Amino acid sequence: MKLSLQAPTHWLALLLASSLGAALLAAIATFAVVELLGARHPLMPIGNSKIVATVDGVAVTEDDVGDAMLDIGPGLPQKLEGPAREKYVVDYLIDLKLVAKKAAADKVDVGADFARRLAYYHDKLAMEAVLSSVAKAATTDEAEHKAYDEAAKAQPPAEEVHARHILLPTEEDAKAALARIEAGEDFAKVATELSKDPAGEGGDLGWFTKDRMVPEFADAAFKLQAGQVSEPVKSQFGWHIIKVEERRMRTFPPFEQVKDQAARYVAQKAQADLIASLHQGVKVERFDEAPTPDATPPAGDAKTPADAKPKTP
Repeated sequence: MKLSLQAPTHWLALLLASSLGAALLAAIATFAVVELLGARHPLMPIGNSKIVATVDGVAVTEDDVGDAMLDIGPGLPQKLEGPAREKYVVDYLIDLKLVAKKAAADKVDVGADFARRLAYYHDKLAMEAVLSSVAKAATTDEAEHKAYDEAAKAQPPAEEVHARHILLPTEEDAKAALARIEAGEDFAKVATELSKDPAGEGGDLGWFTKDRMVPEFADAAFKLQAGQVSEPVKSQFGWHIIKVEERRMRTFPPFEQVKDQAARYVAQKAQADLIASLHQGVKVERFDEAPTPDATPPAGDAKTPADAKPKTP
């Protein structure tokens, strides 16, 4: 069962899921290396990262391998594991630096288009660093438990049934189907042969709470005990024969079972809150969209609850 506190819908989720592009790695390896690292010796790694290779004196470090693994790792064959996987990535970084060196010699990295792309990846990397820091600071045990408690409170225990049904156009058809079942035929077999509802193998509807179905269907289903079959039941969709397979109380899962989901929710909410706060007091003008028309319908066109699409079993 998923933790049903929805994280803010935002481009942020897609952004966080993406890794650094190969263009970013190439850019850092060429044009940006002097600007970002200063005049350090090429054999000197940043911090205490171990050097795993050098290319004409330029160091390739374990941190570089980690960054490259995030970038190209998802595309590597699954069978490439352990030392072989790391060797592949180191080979890739060696090739990267060789090609980047040629790019610098050919002055590929001095054009306006390259500078524009480098500026984009610089901003992206800076943003990811800030959002990562915000997420790390936000995901405390207290915050995760608070999110869990709010979600649990919003989903109190509720009775569920696991049921099958056969949907038919007329009462006569429903009675004929019921007669076959009462004579000993398998419910799922009859449902597969006769039901007009294509969803669910053998008429299987899975588990559901009473509020998920139209009233006539729900009332009949929740009166049945496990193994019982209903008389024909009429709804706006036709005539139903219902069989309840199981009954249970749906309870909220324990914290440890959804801890990771709670942590993701807390982190993404903190990041989205930061983005929203940065928009405050900032004038943003967009020139890529046509003006949005007023979406408010005229008073005479207002919809009533009766216009809503009914729930279907």
